[in-house]
Amino acid sequence: MFKSGFIAVIGKPNVGKSTLINALIGEKVAITSPKPQTTRNKILGIKNGEDYQMIFVDTPGIHNGQSELSKYLQKSTETATAGVDAIVVLLDAGKVNQTDYSLIEKQQDVGVPVFVVVNKIDISSYEKLYPVLAKLNEFKFVKKFVTLSALKKKNLQELENSILEILPEGPAYYPVDQYTDKNLRFMVAEIVREKALLFLQEEIPHGIAVEIITYKQGRSLTSVSAEIICESDRHKQIIIGKNASMLKKIGTSARAEIEKLVNTKVMLELFVKVRPDWRENKQVLSDLGYNIKDL
Repeated sequence: MFKSGFIAVIGKPNVGKSTLINALIGEKVAITSPKPQTTRNKILGIKNGEDYQMIFVDTPGIHNGQSELSKYLQKSTETATAGVDAIVVLLDAGKVNQTDYSLIEKQQDVGVPVFVVVNKIDISSYEKLYPVLAKLNEFKFVKKFVTLSALKKKNLQELENSILEILPEGPAYYPVDQYTDKNLRFMVAEIVREKALLFLQEEIPHGIAVEIITYKQGRSLTSVSAEIICESDRHKQIIIGKNASMLKKIGTSARAEIEKLVNTKVMLELFVKVRPDWRENKQVLSDLGYNIKDL
């Protein structure tokens, strides 16, 4: 009997949703960053076993902003939970609060098994976790509670086994050698954005995006040109850096990771473009792949 199904992973920003899915799949499906709003698209991570296929849906964090981009993020999360076979509510062990409890409560009538996963136990203690776990036990509708560390890949098997138990019999929805639904062009753009978020830290708010201008993959060389889009000339200067030092740093790190992804040498050209208020412009958002009508 072959089992398959879709599992939505939801939670507040920065609880480790992308890290968990990457750990479960064993491949880098989604970029990670300590900043909220790192994940902007609904991304599928596909875990293939001999007699099962688990399709994890990575979602933007629960978000209530008012910009057009924020509306897209929220709608992306909402649509991700439609038609799934299970829902994983992910919590940060050190930062569980009423928002988390309210999110769990909202899943009571979803009609599919709900798992509550407490992540980052590697940086918490039993004394801190005990009152949280006691509170969580009040949610009687939850199928199972699991504590783990996605970063350290600790206790992942318990979560996998628990989900496998409830997966319905079904076909493999994707080829067994495929681990995500996103194409290389999308993943390359995400890698560049990840490195920009990593190196810029708090100097730039979340108003950056990456657009691939050209992407040509050959047998031994992949050529990519991309624009890092920001909202002001001041941000542009910071992203470029003195003597283009920051842009070179982003490009060098991104190129090394892209080479691993595409398995060829990579020639990467990065440019910085100012588009004021791009997060409010529906046409620009659509061009960047954030079209709410596509959700």
